[in-house]
Amino acid sequence: MSRNRERVIEIIENVFSENEKTSPEDLLFSYDDILYPAVLSSPETLEALKSFETRSTDVILAGYPKTGTNWLEQMVREMESTDAKYTEEEMKERINAEKELQMFPRLEFGDPGVFERMKKLPSRRIILTHLPPHLLPPSLLQGKAKILLLVRNPKDTAVSYYHFYNNMPVLPSFATWDEYFAAFMNGKLTWGSYFDHLMEWNRHIDHERMVIISYEELKENPVLGMKKIAAFFGFSLNEEEFSRIAKKTSFQAMKEKSKETHGVVGSWRDLFSEVQNEEMDQKFEECIGGTILATKIKYDLYCKT
Repeated sequence: MSRNRERVIEIIENVFSENEKTSPEDLLFSYDDILYPAVLSSPETLEALKSFETRSTDVILAGYPKTGTNWLEQMVREMESTDAKYTEEEMKERINAEKELQMFPRLEFGDPGVFERMKKLPSRRIILTHLPPHLLPPSLLQGKAKILLLVRNPKDTAVSYYHFYNNMPVLPSFATWDEYFAAFMNGKLTWGSYFDHLMEWNRHIDHERMVIISYEELKENPVLGMKKIAAFFGFSLNEEEFSRIAKKTSFQAMKEKSKETHGVVGSWRDLFSEVQNEEMDQKFEECIGGTILATKIKYDLYCKT
């Protein structure tokens, strides 16, 4: 289990030990017409985020929820620490620094003071976010930090997010898949619309400090995917190290957490009705069809029956 995931579990346990009877209407808040989990963030935190200053050494991992960002984070952290050749003591110091400064697993999580505390973290900072570009701090897109955007086909993303929603106590659950599907298609979920998210990122497709990788290509060939990531961030690893990390972060290695972290490509076929299938095909084509991101996602390969 990654230390970021451990932090999420710790936060959730603390919140619910203090208030076990949180009502469904209090679980979420709206900021800029997008929903967020109230126990993990706040409007004040998202306002404070605007002043966050990135560094040229920052490693930014961006992606819509359930596109594989937890898995990607595990890979990148393994590559970064291997490249940096931290001693065991140095690694402990970095982990302890995150704990002492009360770091959170996503840029948009935590109290408003978290961004001031982040200044004390040593470089290279690995920073994850589910936010769309317009809610990210200006320094992120205007500065020199490198951004790795992770994308995943919408049908598998929707199914994975459905299971996540109904298993996460900080989010209101859905009684049926049909009810959830309508919310997904209308962007009435935390972090908003999948389609709006990709449409907005596509406007930054030519950003000189950004590269795109898909969940599916990482699944198909993890070593090749990691080599692409390493080249982008300037990590220097040998073949043996890439192979070791691929095995350490594989489906089998994650055991009971693997399905949640990795997911199965094509699992959408178990839940989508014929009408829902056609509805999403049309929506994807209207919103993203013909774009570079659409090509990257390989919709026809992964989302057609």
